[in-house]
Amino acid sequence: MRARHGDEIVLTTYGRSSGFCVDPIEKKPLNHFLPGTPVLSFGTAGCNLTCAFCQNWDISKSRETDTLADQASPATIARAAERLGCRSVAFTYNDPVIFLEYAVDAARACRERGLETVAVTAGYVSPAARRELFAEIDAANVDLKGFTERFYQKLCTGHLDPILDTLRYLKHETRVWLEITTLLIPGENDSDDEIHRASDWIAEHLGPDVPWHLSAFHPDFRMLDKLATPAATLGRARAIALGHGLRYVYTGNVHDPDGQSTFCHACGVRLVERDWYELGEWTLDAEGRCSHCGTACAGVFEARPGHWGSRRMPVRLAEFA
Repeated sequence: MRARHGDEIVLTTYGRSSGFCVDPIEKKPLNHFLPGTPVLSFGTAGCNLTCAFCQNWDISKSRETDTLADQASPATIARAAERLGCRSVAFTYNDPVIFLEYAVDAARACRERGLETVAVTAGYVSPAARRELFAEIDAANVDLKGFTERFYQKLCTGHLDPILDTLRYLKHETRVWLEITTLLIPGENDSDDEIHRASDWIAEHLGPDVPWHLSAFHPDFRMLDKLATPAATLGRARAIALGHGLRYVYTGNVHDPDGQSTFCHACGVRLVERDWYELGEWTLDAEGRCSHCGTACAGVFEARPGHWGSRRMPVRLAEFA
């Protein structure tokens, strides 16, 4: 939300949030970035896309200032995250591109306290704004909503090429750890042909080590007439992506421990066991390598995983001001 004052455009949501919550980092979703650790998550209101299937539509489509029920300065956010034992802060729920200045200042405040920052974004952003935002970010999950221009125009009122540009930029021109999510919607973006083409593009332009989360759609917002994504569709799409040489392909929004766990691409040993947001077996060594064959697993890992689990803890930041 922005207002014009003279020759200036002012971000009216600066310092205000639709809510703060401590989440598992796997909920962003990020599976290769500080697994098991808690992340302080927040967003504001509004979005620069109009996705008919939005799963956070009450926040992203809001134009009401009443949605912004909490407030905190960047310094307060960093202080709260540190005191709450979080390893990172996530700009999420709605796209941080919408509150770029606030996100950038919060990221800088977090960095001063040794905290990491995460952007959960659709990647629909101009090159100049993209550089400013991601210069301060440590990890990102980019929502690759589909792999056709038709899909973006019809259901998002956007375009595909800017998202592909953002993905290439993040992978090749920044130090940001990158993961991708695609919500598979029956009859819209879940065909085998589209999954083959997307898998081939990711392998060629981003490489085999970028994790790809294939998540199940559930009817919401303006797509209540669509059926939920069958688990079999996710399994088939995952198999296609793995067949293109992608090493880390995950299923989401379904109960699928095998599809959500991380396996060594060299010897096949399970490295990180996941059941939803709960971690189990861990066979990575202190350097993030397979303890059986020594092959490195791409990502940002600590010697041991966190133990936050699946807890979701809403917090009010007034007490940290």
